[in-house]
Amino acid sequence: MRNLVTGGAGFLGSHLIDRLMKTDQEVICLDNYFTGKKSNIRKWIGNKNFELIRHDVTYPIQLEIDRIWHLACPASPVHYQSNPIKTAKTSFLGTYNMLGLARRVGARILLASTSEVYGDPEIHPQHEEYKGSVNPIGIRSCYDEGKRIAESLCFDYQRMHNTEIRVARIFNTYGPRMVPDDGRVVSNFIVQALSNSPITIYGDGSQTRSFCYVDDLIDGLISLMNSKECGPINIGNPNEFTIKELADIVVNKLNSKSKLTHLPLPQDDPLQRKPFIEKAKTKLNWDPKINLEIGLEKTIDYFKEMI
Repeated sequence: MRNLVTGGAGFLGSHLIDRLMKTDQEVICLDNYFTGKKSNIRKWIGNKNFELIRHDVTYPIQLEIDRIWHLACPASPVHYQSNPIKTAKTSFLGTYNMLGLARRVGARILLASTSEVYGDPEIHPQHEEYKGSVNPIGIRSCYDEGKRIAESLCFDYQRMHNTEIRVARIFNTYGPRMVPDDGRVVSNFIVQALSNSPITIYGDGSQTRSFCYVDDLIDGLISLMNSKECGPINIGNPNEFTIKELADIVVNKLNSKSKLTHLPLPQDDPLQRKPFIEKAKTKLNWDPKINLEIGLEKTIDYFKEMI
């Protein structure tokens, strides 16, 4: 099996490559290093089953592959808002190019979509039939609407060209190889607590998130790719925590002297986020196994070593 992983040097992509390489499959890693890091996949360079290509998915590429894992796109607000037009192009043109490639070579393609397609949800928890509440002109729209059009392209290719698609809606994921300054809440809190700096909470901290450890997430993606389901299917951990609860857990685990500080809530920041995962449980036989306490310990160990 020849696998193409776009965004393969990134947080999720590199963990996926680790898993594929350990099953003795061939892997082509495609990345332009906008947010990915070569160090994440350095250990595979020189392996006979691994190939690394520096390439931007907004431009077409010709390859012979069996499966495409399309993960390329900045996923943290800091990164995707730094160049929103580039983010929108990556979601639209990148997905268009990968779908075109899949059609030409008869490959199966998995799109890493996001829970952000639900916007600031009016129902809770969020199930796959919910159409979302997204601000199409807000500061997050480059990513939210970008992923929505990416999903639309996938299903149009399925309807028009019988392309084999798989669409995963990924909820908040954390673990080793997160970028320290990417603005995501888990990495923010750990880095701040390690240096005894103030813990930055946007709003009053009552907004909720659900946190899935990266190993569980990769299990879910592989289960979806290997299944007969096209999706969209939510992949995330349904255990829900307030942002303040997360901050308290991190501070306690590190015995940090950090104090909580509050800043205004950013525009369109969702107040609730929790996946309804019955479809993943029944269709994929997938259920996250690693709880937040254990996952945070693994992530903290990684940041301690890095910093």
